[in-house]
Amino acid sequence: MFIQALKGQDKHFGKPAVDTAATGFLPNFCSGRNVILVIIGAEILALVLALAQTVTGGEFWARVLLISLFTQWVALGSVAVLCYFRSSINRKTTLQSVLMAYGIIMSVTLVFSLFSLWLIQYQYLYLQLNPDFAGSFIIRNLVICAIVTGLVLRYFYVQHQWAANTEAEAKARIQALQARIRPHFLFNSMNTIASLTRSDPDQAEQAVEDLADLFRVSLAEKNVLSLKEEIAVTRTYLSIEKHRLGKRLKVEWEIDDTLDLYTKVPALMMQPLVENALYHGIEPLTEGGTVTISLLNLEDAIEVKVANPLSPATGQQKHKGNRMAQENIRQRLQLAYGEQGKLNIKTTDDLYVVSFRIPK
Repeated sequence: MFIQALKGQDKHFGKPAVDTAATGFLPNFCSGRNVILVIIGAEILALVLALAQTVTGGEFWARVLLISLFTQWVALGSVAVLCYFRSSINRKTTLQSVLMAYGIIMSVTLVFSLFSLWLIQYQYLYLQLNPDFAGSFIIRNLVICAIVTGLVLRYFYVQHQWAANTEAEAKARIQALQARIRPHFLFNSMNTIASLTRSDPDQAEQAVEDLADLFRVSLAEKNVLSLKEEIAVTRTYLSIEKHRLGKRLKVEWEIDDTLDLYTKVPALMMQPLVENALYHGIEPLTEGGTVTISLLNLEDAIEVKVANPLSPATGQQKHKGNRMAQENIRQRLQLAYGEQGKLNIKTTDDLYVVSFRIPK
């Protein structure tokens, strides 16, 4: 429990995971939350040390108070020094960081051990201490500190390695999922251009230019885009499909004026949903229909919705290709935002709505 209390991993609501490779393995001891956790951990350690000694009654609680006071001095002193040298420690190699942190905590323990002896003997209690007491007191404190510090630093290192491996695996999965999305819409766009080449060369030329813009985004291998860029990619795709579907396709954009268009999101999240809306909702309808794309600025998230008309005969919700694309996006949302990344589907007799939220 003591080690867990000192873990102090910083998490920011709704943000993708921090690049652990760019930071040291120690948590941020400048964080108020982590300072509180250190205080709790030190108090637990003090209680354990007091229980290890054979005392009863009022003497026990007096000993708990004294040990607690000393462990809090050491803990808060160590946190203050580690916070001050945080940037320097994080720039070092792992071994150098361990040695620096170990040296700082051991030094703080030694200083407060000497300070405690001075208070007991000369400042307040004026006790005549046994000559052997001072040496054993300092050695005992340093040995306990060395053991606890070694365990905690080892825990921090293992946690850092685990987080780095998890992040690398998540990035690899995101890239693999995006790799499945890119060829899909690019090949569909090329088929659209091929069908326009003979029937309408001018539109085919414009579609080629739009496709070139899509290629630039796709080949950039970006894992993250701003909402503005994501909207631009979706608009470009719709422009290509407009050449093919003509008047059968109508698009309505509902973008909240207060929306921060520079919010970062996983790349290519909207376009596959819009492609599904066209393929499963608009194409089966002889008269076509309207695809509505909404971006709403909520209090704690940005909500993205894609709605399309639905013919009961199309069975959109059961279509295999539709499930694959939605599962792809669902996995990418979960990798980026954890439990907050959910894909929601609502179906009525004549409307199919897919939505997801981007936590702030």
